[in-house]
Amino acid sequence: MLEFLTEKQSAWDRLKNETRPIYLYGMGDGAVRILSAMRTYQISVAGIFASDEFVRGHDFAGYHVQKLSDIEAQCDDFVIVLAFAVCQPAMVEKMQQLAKRHPLIVPDVPVVGGGLFTREYCEEHAEQIHSVYMMLADEHSRRIYANILNFKISGNPDYLMDIIDTKDDIWNHVICPTNHESFVDLGAYNGDSIRELLDYTRGKFHRILAVEPDRKNYKKLAKFVGDTPSVKCYQCAAWCVDTELPFANKAGRQSAISADGAVIPARSVDNLLAGHPVTLLKMDVEGAEREAIWGASRSIARFNPKLMISLYHRNEDIFELPLLVKSINPKYKLYIRHQLYIPAWETNLYAICDDPNGYSSMGES
Repeated sequence: MLEFLTEKQSAWDRLKNETRPIYLYGMGDGAVRILSAMRTYQISVAGIFASDEFVRGHDFAGYHVQKLSDIEAQCDDFVIVLAFAVCQPAMVEKMQQLAKRHPLIVPDVPVVGGGLFTREYCEEHAEQIHSVYMMLADEHSRRIYANILNFKISGNPDYLMDIIDTKDDIWNHVICPTNHESFVDLGAYNGDSIRELLDYTRGKFHRILAVEPDRKNYKKLAKFVGDTPSVKCYQCAAWCVDTELPFANKAGRQSAISADGAVIPARSVDNLLAGHPVTLLKMDVEGAEREAIWGASRSIARFNPKLMISLYHRNEDIFELPLLVKSINPKYKLYIRHQLYIPAWETNLYAICDDPNGYSSMGES
């Protein structure tokens, strides 16, 4: 059923069977999660290093942080486990050059939630994964989907480098925005997606609703929007119903619903819209995409908005979210695209409906 999954061994099993020293490259939340998984698999870590310019004689997770140059001076043959996200072209090139000198593994750990994405995990969810693969609308999406899954199993970043689309590719050939979009932006951050929309429509739109729960991000968003007519900002979380939720403010893209956060308002898209139409709906809500989709289900079923939904926060997102969207509105054609990012972040679902006149929005301007 999953013939497109060529990887049989997980990154964790590969690391457990490794006889060479294993060094972790990077610090932060990703490194903490990876170290926890390595302890579960009883994988020994020889040490932690950072780029030479970031080493200040400090410790992390009980390890003295070393310079890469010092490790290379001491050891010829070792394995590197990348523990931070890379998206800038110069840094990606640096990782590619590093991989030519040492084996480089990028284990997949979920941004939100628990569990690890292994071959066994895929087998447990084989029917759902196969269903998504078969319902994707183009061969490019199926290739991306297969590569993302093989990367998540193996930790081999080559799978990601082979499927990169640019923002121009996505906006011009998948989203194809018009000059009269009613845009709902969930996880609006500092207004970056609004900027992108305005760039591709030459500043023209009908209406924008922007939702951002993080205090500092919201201030940046409000400053960017200013008093622009037909733009309304909400400082709240996106959810399936109107309620209150605990939320951890981290002043960045990792702010998220958290059991130990401060209580904030949460709203559903359907209630925010109050019956008004939406033509373009984006969701990047740090693991709450499933709930946000349910909260927009009436609007999705009624108005057929173009959807842009993050697929990389939880392990199950890669198959649960496409299936959920299709169940709410079977008319959607589903596409998957991946922008330059290691690990497999910026992997997004794009759902496009045929418009009421009977022609597809895909490729129309």
